[in-house]
Order: sequence, then structure tokens, then C-alpha cells
Amino acid sequence: MVTILRTAITLLCGVGLYASLFMLRKSVLAAAGRLEEPSVVQSPRARLYGGVPNSAWGLAYYAALAASVWFASSRAVEIAVLCAVALAAVTSVVLAYSLLFVTRRPCPYCWTAHAVNWSLAVLTPWLFKTNILSNVRFF
Repeated sequence: MVTILRTAITLLCGVGLYASLFMLRKSVLAAAGRLEEPSVVQSPRARLYGGVPNSAWGLAYYAALAASVWFASSRAVEIAVLCAVALAAVTSVVLAYSLLFVTRRPCPYCWTAHAVNWSLAVLTPWLFKTNILSNVRFF
């Protein structure tokens, strides 16, 4: 079961990585003034943390998460991973609200990343719970 969860999380991270790469390219084009259509990457909410594009944070997050689910070796690392997953899921809620009610622009790559983040928020705690239970010895 643990291998299946790790594989599912890794595949979801791959999808999120692709969406982040696509949106980062749009951010770079927008910064250079070469974006041909209006986009959510031009919104202030496209840079929520430290003025860095959300998509750049996504690249680092998805790559780190994909690696950590295979190599997390301590409870402290697991807690750090769970905190990062929770932050990503909450950020997706804020950005989804913005897409629906503030920006009001279609963004299939945004929705893909949000769905990935919410799925990871379900699967990752389940993985670590499964890891804890698999280490329990009754005999």
C-alpha cells in the first residue's frame, strides 16, 4: 500500500510540475512584455510569497515532495512535508477563490495545480499514517 501511495503522489507531483512549468513560462513572457493575451500571471495574486511567481514555488514544492515521500527518514521530515502540503492546499483555496470571484479568468493549468494540491493533501497524510502503522509490531 505504501508503494502505491508513494507512486500516486509522485505522479501527481509530475502533473503539478508540468502545470508549474507552463505557468512559469507565461510569467517570464509577461515580465518581458511578450504575453499576447491577458493572463492570471499578471495579477498580484500570481506572486503571493516574496514576490516570487507562485509557479516557481510550485516547481520547488513538487520536486521536493516527490523526493521526500520516497526518502523521508524521520518524523521531523514527515511533519515538515505535511506542513508544506497543508500550506499548498490552503494557498490553492485562496487562489481558487480569486479565480472564481476576483480575477474571473479561465485558467485550466491553475485548476489542474489546485486539484493536484488538494489530492496531495488527502494522500500525503494517509501515506505517513500508513508508514506509522506498518512499523507497529504486535509480536
